[in-house]
Amino acid sequence: MGERIKLLLEINKVRITFAVTLTMIAGYALAKNTLDAGVLLPMFGIFILACGSAALNHYQDKDRDALMKRTMNRPIPSGKISSNQVLVISFVEIALGTYLIYLGSNFLAAQLGLLALIWYNGIYTPLKRKTAVAVIPGSIIGSIPPMVGWVAGGGALADPRLLVLAFFFFVWQVPHFWLLMLNYGKEYETAGYPSITAKISKQQIKNATFVWTAATAIAALMLPVFGLVSTLFFKVIVLLAAVWLVTVFTPLLQAKKKEFNPFFYFMRINYFVLVMIITLSIDPIIKGWLVF
Repeated sequence: MGERIKLLLEINKVRITFAVTLTMIAGYALAKNTLDAGVLLPMFGIFILACGSAALNHYQDKDRDALMKRTMNRPIPSGKISSNQVLVISFVEIALGTYLIYLGSNFLAAQLGLLALIWYNGIYTPLKRKTAVAVIPGSIIGSIPPMVGWVAGGGALADPRLLVLAFFFFVWQVPHFWLLMLNYGKEYETAGYPSITAKISKQQIKNATFVWTAATAIAALMLPVFGLVSTLFFKVIVLLAAVWLVTVFTPLLQAKKKEFNPFFYFMRINYFVLVMIITLSIDPIIKGWLVF
């Protein structure tokens, strides 16, 4: 039983789908200025839908996964489960997740959830086999779950604040992915993916990663400017976090002979985004209390 649960967690890429769910919760809290029981159904819905999307991605990438050391032990290429079983699991989760989003919020939120699925599995996954810069349009996926939360919380899709929120969750994923490329680029090349590491030099990738990271810090600073972060405490947190992020990543611009560790920077940008998600989730609740 324990092995089956472990297998299901792996198929559903739970660490990633959990993070997706957190961004949805942040969007809900920002739109409603509170977290109440109304978040539960769409929250479970986006989680299950994201799990279905992840399972479908396992099915789509099974041939390339078998060629990379990092992924050859995933459930399908390792033979732990058949590709058809994974496909059934993904379809069940997609249907259930979409229904829960609709049931707990509205049709628009369900449509946005399906848009994320279509963009990830229908556009980005095939596109990454054709171009090394697929991550840029692919990063739009990250901006959609907070939009689902925003709409589920009663926010308007046309609200300019939502555009700023979506932009932040879009822009940070590009440096996040390119740091993975710096770590696993050769494996991607071996598996037949067009890799940015085969197109430009390591230093050029580091320079581009810094630029996108600086853009991420600027996007974070836009959040309080547009009223998405209201309390003084969290405004200071955002400012300090943005300054810290740029400071940590500045050494990427320096060409050094010593060994470069992409994973160090990969984890730092993840820490930064986690701080931002916590800020965006808690600040509106405190704001709601102060107004009350």
